[in-house]
Amino acid sequence: MPTQSSVKEKSGIKIKEPKKYQVIMLNDDFTTMEFVVDVLVDIFKKDRASAEQIMMFVHKNGRAVVGEYPYDIALTKTTEALDRAKAEGFPFRMTIQEA
Repeated sequence: MPTQSSVKEKSGIKIKEPKKYQVIMLNDDFTTMEFVVDVLVDIFKKDRASAEQIMMFVHKNGRAVVGEYPYDIALTKTTEALDRAKAEGFPFRMTIQEA
């Protein structure tokens, strides 16, 4: 009776993690603190206390990294935040850079 043997194949495919990109929030003198906190909670999924800490850091230091994501996600979140700011009349600014 023939026996079945298992054969392992080695593939040459290596899976790499996607590059990460930092979303950086920049300070301005016109966007309200409440708006910034709301963006951090709604779009970047921060809890309210963390959002307030980040907002104050941006206010005092001029900028802060609010998250690291694959490029498509970083771009989507940044675009959503900037579109919301534009709709509400704020000159809010964010940028993306490779981590």
